[in-house]
Amino acid sequence: MSPALRSALTDPDAVTTRALPADVARLLERLEAPPRLAAHLRIVHDVACQLTDALADRHPELAVDRAAVRFGAATHDVGKVIHVEEISGPGSAHEPAGYEILLAEGIPERLARFARTHGDWSAPGLTIEDHLVSVADKVWKGKRVTDLEDLVVGRLAEAMRAEPWQAFLHLDEILDRLAGDAERRLAFQSDYPVSY
Repeated sequence: MSPALRSALTDPDAVTTRALPADVARLLERLEAPPRLAAHLRIVHDVACQLTDALADRHPELAVDRAAVRFGAATHDVGKVIHVEEISGPGSAHEPAGYEILLAEGIPERLARFARTHGDWSAPGLTIEDHLVSVADKVWKGKRVTDLEDLVVGRLAEAMRAEPWQAFLHLDEILDRLAGDAERRLAFQSDYPVSY
């Protein structure tokens, strides 16, 4: 493993000390993931952990598979090991590629799907878990996406048995706090090279 990849996966002085799940770190090592991709996945995983923790603390009535969201966030862009140009540029070819990589690695479809669904939250049949992975992938850099957040607000309002505006206030507070660390996260990710 390259020193840059090792650092992206394990650096305790990083913006977050929360490590990726060990199985994900081993997967990224096997795939020889670019260091910047590993740093990105670590950041989004950490944001997903904070998001699911905050929702569970404030809204235990909202049924969420926290482990699935966290795994999805930790692997959502794994297809960028093939489509390296999409690490620093636009593109969605990494989405189906990541899904296929994860399936080939023996990851169950219920977890591999996040690689495919994180970029298109308007597709039919998506779950709250899909939407939360997408939210984490946006808010880590301070980006707020109204139509995506509205989907989460709808599920939260239903679980709370409250009006959507009330659910929005709760979610907005959580996301504002998470977005507040965006500059530090962006700086951390930028410290790692796109390729070896």
